[in-house]
Amino acid sequence: MDFIGIKGSGIDFIGRRRIWYIISAALIVIGLISLFTQGLNFGIDFKGGSLIQVKFNEAGIKTGEVRQVLGEFGLENSSIQEASDGSIVIKTVEIEQDKLGQVLKAFEEKLGKYDLLRSEKVGPVIGAELRRAGILALVIASILQIIYITIRFEFKFAVAAILALLHDAFMAIGFFSLFQFEVDSSFIAAVLTIIGYSINDTIVIFDRIRENLKNRRKESLQAVINNSINQTLARSINTVLAVVFVLVALLVLGGETTKNFSLALLVGVVSGAYSSICVASPLWYQFKPEEHGKAKTA
Repeated sequence: MDFIGIKGSGIDFIGRRRIWYIISAALIVIGLISLFTQGLNFGIDFKGGSLIQVKFNEAGIKTGEVRQVLGEFGLENSSIQEASDGSIVIKTVEIEQDKLGQVLKAFEEKLGKYDLLRSEKVGPVIGAELRRAGILALVIASILQIIYITIRFEFKFAVAAILALLHDAFMAIGFFSLFQFEVDSSFIAAVLTIIGYSINDTIVIFDRIRENLKNRRKESLQAVINNSINQTLARSINTVLAVVFVLVALLVLGGETTKNFSLALLVGVVSGAYSSICVASPLWYQFKPEEHGKAKTA
């Protein structure tokens, strides 16, 4: 598969690795500046708020109808989910008792009678617990992946893969900070999903590198890695495009409840495809001191 670069053998990814590093570094710096200057826009799961659960007597009330009523009170950005028992769970910013009464009255007037199953305030302590749980889950996932990749390949492959994964996770975090999209518990789930998904492409490329290292002993390490990436390039692009199509459909048609989740996944999946090709393998090349076949070229 020929694109640009070395004629007949595809793109010289390793030779152009400084370009990929500069692109990644620039995006990371932008994300860091945004994090330090404006931080993340934490939602109710992190900074506390009000949680309301109602069950309407009339079946078939949609979350969109509930959101429309909430919009009259400036609460249209609330998290609204339909529970398995048919009730509606609303997570919103902390609202006073008087305003809550007005909202519930509007529900009855516009959506019919209902049963109030739960109305409580969620404190920031829960948010702190979620933050700790999210960071702990990220650390555990990274350690387990290092162990897995080390067993299957070698430790340097694992380090390169984990750095690429952290790169993808940070891209999603930086993107949400830059554009101030709300960060809720679904965002944590999306970041962990990104880590799980992103490793797939990296493993496929590493697998091909390992196979080619055995069969192309006379080639330089740079040539082996370039050939390996180019041999899997079509698969990587086609796979990520298929996922992107689904995520874009979910983003457009999935409604507000899944918007943050699908948006974070979309950023992470695109970043994962990039990092698998342009970050993970070049990093491993940097970490690999020994030569393979011909002398390693800089």
